[in-house]
Amino acid sequence: MNFIRHVGKMGDRKVAIIFREVPGEPHMCLVTYTETLNQHIHDPMIKCIESDIGQSAKELADALNRTLTHDGRPILQVLHMEGLLKKVNAEQVVVTPNSQTKIKLSELNKILNEMQQGEDAVKRMAELDQSRGLQDPADVARRMRGDPQPKQQVSASNSAMGDSDLANNLRQQAAKMSAEAKGLLAEADRLLKEASSMDGSATETTPAKKTPKVKKTRAKVSA
Repeated sequence: MNFIRHVGKMGDRKVAIIFREVPGEPHMCLVTYTETLNQHIHDPMIKCIESDIGQSAKELADALNRTLTHDGRPILQVLHMEGLLKKVNAEQVVVTPNSQTKIKLSELNKILNEMQQGEDAVKRMAELDQSRGLQDPADVARRMRGDPQPKQQVSASNSAMGDSDLANNLRQQAAKMSAEAKGLLAEADRLLKEASSMDGSATETTPAKKTPKVKKTRAKVSA
């Protein structure tokens, strides 16, 4: 048998449960009497309750805020503006998910809240199981409370250490490149010498022609 959420009765009057609990007043709830609603509100609201959106909503108010009346207004806004929301004690509301099931809204709220707390506890224990070993007690206490993970700050010393490592790496690369360059220069010099020894004709020099000597004669001077 299908269960329909967010519906119940106050005495003999049918109600739609808009909020299971009023913020700050968990013993109170907000309902609307469905039988007194105008058709342009009643029909789209019932359709919303029975829809997947309505049945998956934790509070019916969330679904009604996204559902429009026939004249295009959010149903939740219309209920509020026209004074159709009634704050009543949860003890007075009987939830009727089907014709065979009845439970007081106050008792249902207690069960749902305990289930939610149980789910939260299971999630926190799962986090602890995933990080076994010796841990910081402050960190364990933080996670048990459900506090958010603090942001990690990078210290100046860590930044300086990173720069030092980078400088050393650059020096090592420069030394390696220098050694490789020296090796290449030595190999180039060896190849040039080998080429010179193999190509003898290219390296022989043509003897220079001797320039004929001019015989100097001493002119005789007559007295």
